Amino acid sequence: MVSGPNLNETSIVSGGYGGSGDGLIPTGSGRHPSHSTTPAGSGDEVARGIAGEKFDIVKKWGINTYKCTKQLLSERFGRGSRTVDLELELQIELLRETKRKYESVLQLGRALTAHLYSLLQTQHALGDAFADLSQKSPELQEEFGYNAETQKLLCKNGETLLGAVNFFVSSINTLVTKTMEDTLMTVKQYEAARLEYDAYRTDLEELSLGPRDAGTRGRLESAQATFQAHRDKYEKLRGDVAIKLKFLEENKIKVMHKQLLLFHNAVSAYFAGNQKQLEQTLQQFNIKLRPPGAEKPSWLEEQ
Repeated sequence: MVSGPNLNETSIVSGGYGGSGDGLIPTGSGRHPSHSTTPAGSGDEVARGIAGEKFDIVKKWGINTYKCTKQLLSERFGRGSRTVDLELELQIELLRETKRKYESVLQLGRALTAHLYSLLQTQHALGDAFADLSQKSPELQEEFGYNAETQKLLCKNGETLLGAVNFFVSSINTLVTKTMEDTLMTVKQYEAARLEYDAYRTDLEELSLGPRDAGTRGRLESAQATFQAHRDKYEKLRGDVAIKLKFLEENKIKVMHKQLLLFHNAVSAYFAGNQKQLEQTLQQFNIKLRPPGAEKPSWLEEQ
């Protein structure tokens, strides 16, 4: 229903256009016709509606947080029951342990890369020093000369090895920080959904054991619907985790088979002084060397 002041204003506007005179409603300037506007209460109703929606969101969040916190504390103090999928949780724990071990390998691989780079710089400087002394010491020219050539060869082989190790480290880094981390993010969502599922399951069980009346019946039906929604979410995420764990294991085996073969062949060829096998290893895994003068810390580009 339109309020009284708005009805009067409308009738005034209608009379102004139908009666005598200039047909204009006086305003502050006395020059402009009056126009009907949206009732002032409409904007207030929209604002109240938005505020109500925000309040409902905060209220639901608060209730959910309270129930989940209560469930978590009851589990930790041994007073509440917890849904457990033994096989899946064993796989999750194995993944976390595997990730910790691979992070250790990654750290050691990075340390090896830094040491190899430092060794290359030292060998390069030593080769230059030998070459310079070969020109300035005629009596030792031959000895300084072949030592300079040896250091030059070691540098070349070292750059090839460094390229292989960089490729190895890069692949491990991708496996740990992206592939495994993505699976663990889904695991975290699954664990949160499990906690919510148990919280609302406990709530439903408590209501079911209480007295039955008209008010309780409505609350019980609402709790049953909420519980079912959380159960569906939990079961979906449990299936997602199982699938991701399976694919992760397959991908890990495929990646590590290739990388461990690369690492073994490159290190063996380097310490055997087999330059040809080193170069073949890089070609096998499509690793390309950068030309001298490229950005530090390496002259290498992994592809």
